[in-house]
Amino acid sequence: MPRSAVELRIPWCDPPINLSAAKPNPTTATGPTRLSKGTSQASRHGGATTPPQAKPGGVVDPNHGAADPYLLETVSRACDVLQCFRESEEWLKLRDIINKTGLNKTIAFRILHTLTKRGLLERSANLRYRSRLTIAGRSQFRIGYAAQAEESSFSAAVTAGIRLAAARQNIELVSLDNCYSAVTALRNARKLVESRVDLVLEFQTHTKVAHAISEIFREAGIPLIAIEIPHPNAIFYGADNYRTGLAAGRFLGRWAKQHWNRESYQVMLLQAAAAGPLPQLRLAGAHAGIREVLPHLTERDYVSIEARWDFLKAFETVRRHLRLTPPRPTLLTGINDMVVLGALRAFEESGRSHDCIAVCLGAIPEARAELRRKGTRLIGAVAFFPERYGEDIIQIALDVLRHRDVAPAIYAHYEMLTATNVAKLYPIDDPNEISRIASATTR
Repeated sequence: MPRSAVELRIPWCDPPINLSAAKPNPTTATGPTRLSKGTSQASRHGGATTPPQAKPGGVVDPNHGAADPYLLETVSRACDVLQCFRESEEWLKLRDIINKTGLNKTIAFRILHTLTKRGLLERSANLRYRSRLTIAGRSQFRIGYAAQAEESSFSAAVTAGIRLAAARQNIELVSLDNCYSAVTALRNARKLVESRVDLVLEFQTHTKVAHAISEIFREAGIPLIAIEIPHPNAIFYGADNYRTGLAAGRFLGRWAKQHWNRESYQVMLLQAAAAGPLPQLRLAGAHAGIREVLPHLTERDYVSIEARWDFLKAFETVRRHLRLTPPRPTLLTGINDMVVLGALRAFEESGRSHDCIAVCLGAIPEARAELRRKGTRLIGAVAFFPERYGEDIIQIALDVLRHRDVAPAIYAHYEMLTATNVAKLYPIDDPNEISRIASATTR
């Protein structure tokens, strides 16, 4: 019987392999065909073939650390080169590729040349290369983020914005919570260094550990962006403290002049010494803004009260103060929203609400709910829009990592909210959530 050609199509082989069939089994005319050495026998009923036996050796699989006989070494090296480009705007020289991959200079150049010819890379006139590809599932950068405290509405809004912006930019975000604790903030700084992040976003309250935290990152060679509280050798992002305070003070003074027009007022400024001198500029600005509108007030008309950052602390301290002082028209502002809301509740409990007007700083959901509450003595809130911080901060981080020029301080946009415009600027506030917050803070 003449020999016939057998076409065997193996999934990983292209084109198909042509094999010569052996002579039929002499014991039967319908016996199975024996395939040539190095291939496996197909199912008698058209089943799929099994792969040939792996030969020793092969290219080491970088994902599993074992030799893989089916990996093509040249293609694997080309992939290594492509993975050197962490993001589309990064330009690398031949020397950078050699350092990152460990490839021989000649091989690295030939791979770069081939990838450029095939349109996967772009080459500049000064012999630098840039990728034209986006590799799915791989982060551009690894950024560490230490949040102020998850239970804080302001911090939670900042965190949500940062996470969303990082996801949009394909950035891996390593998040930790500082829990309003100096000790925790120091521990988190060391954890972020151990995590080998490319840059850190630091949001912590205590200036007493700011130098130590900055030094941890400086020694590790990790760039630092400080949110709201300045840190040495860090780019600052946050509110323009003096100008926001100035806006609050002017607003209070104008309202008092228009509606009360008294000769005597008390100005109550709620501070948080732990935050350091820069956030206290909010109160300095408020002081200046009120004095600008009501220049006849003397220093004896101004009273500073330590309230930390806390609603309850402000409530208790202001209530104690009111028990010891006679009723008097009072202009009230403070370091943040929560201390002002706490003070307002103290005035209410003391039956002296109509002696008080207030402007808070930040405009978190609790403050916006208070603005909507009927009969409130909160006449305004300087909005920092913390939910928008993320886009700005992540863009600054990318500029730093791409070695672009960045200003040492970048200030967030602010705007005065009142009962008349809060719905326009925050139309997405949930009415049910607002009612719940308003009820909780009224108790």
